[in-house]
Amino acid sequence: MADVHDKLTRSYNMSQIRSKNTKPEILVRKFLFAKGLRFRLYDSKLPGKPDIVLPKYKTVIFIHGCFWHGHENCKYFILLIRFDKVLYY
Repeated sequence: MADVHDKLTRSYNMSQIRSKNTKPEILVRKFLFAKGLRFRLYDSKLPGKPDIVLPKYKTVIFIHGCFWHGHENCKYFILLIRFDKVLYY
């Protein structure tokens, strides 16, 4: 499938997509902090570079928004081929 944008437009669009400090991340971080949990952010030493690391509990949290998960009636979701739902039956 060919790209519907030229290289310059696609480059601009991709440059506007934030990878850190998104609204869902900030909400989760505020919730965890309010509950007394302390964490680290974006530990590049761990596989996948998790968004939140809770070292005390040896736990990591990856936060992906509607764009990636395709919540119903979400204005940001674009229909993608969902291999993750097919592979793990």
